[in-house]
Amino acid sequence: MNKKFLLGLLAGASLLTLSVTSCQNPDYQTSDDVATEALPPIPAAPDTTGGKTAAENPATREINAANATEDIKKMQPQM
Repeated sequence: MNKKFLLGLLAGASLLTLSVTSCQNPDYQTSDDVATEALPPIPAAPDTTGGKTAAENPATREINAANATEDIKKMQPQM
């Protein structure tokens, strides 16, 4: 048990040393001369419905297999 404890302690110490040294970077310099400006506004989403409105409120419709099959058939292109 003593050897396992010593090995675990050594592994923990080396891991801690590696993590601490990786956080320090002597080449990193902070500079406050960065120009900041506001981002442009996000454009509106394109209208993919072709101006059509929704026929019914989907929240009031019951979710079941028959209604799902009906909706899928409506989404399929007609041949």
